[in-house]
Amino acid sequence: MRTPSSLLTLLAGLVLFAGPVVAGCTDPPTPGVEWRRCLLDSADLPGADLTGAHLRDASFQRAAMAGARLVEADAQNARFVSTNLEGADLSRAVLRSGDFTRANMRGATLVGADLRRATLFRADLTGANLTGADLGGANLSGALLGGARWTDGRRVCSAGSVGNCQ
Repeated sequence: MRTPSSLLTLLAGLVLFAGPVVAGCTDPPTPGVEWRRCLLDSADLPGADLTGAHLRDASFQRAAMAGARLVEADAQNARFVSTNLEGADLSRAVLRSGDFTRANMRGATLVGADLRRATLFRADLTGANLTGADLGGANLSGALLGGARWTDGRRVCSAGSVGNCQ
């Protein structure tokens, strides 16, 4: 039995164009939002609740995210270059290989966050809480760490700590 050529063409088209679901980049900021691979540079998101959000490979460069909640968010490979995350809660977030170059993370909560291989070059982590955070392979060159609670949950970095907790 032969299948009509138009049906074969339709099936081939469906196979070729089938792929991952496109993120709802224009969806409002809500818990669990799907913003994978979205370009949200300079977004105005202070205090936004992005708990459990899917932010993998997204870009938030120069975004205003002070006080935002990214608890348990998946932001692997996301870019937060020069982003204001002051006072943000990133507890238990997956931030592996994320780029936080020059980000303002003063007073941020990073309890149990996965920051393996993240770039925190010249980030301001003054007074941040890093208790239980995994910093394996992270680049902390030039990062301001004064007053930050270190990964062991006991040590507080001395004023003037840059690049490592002293």
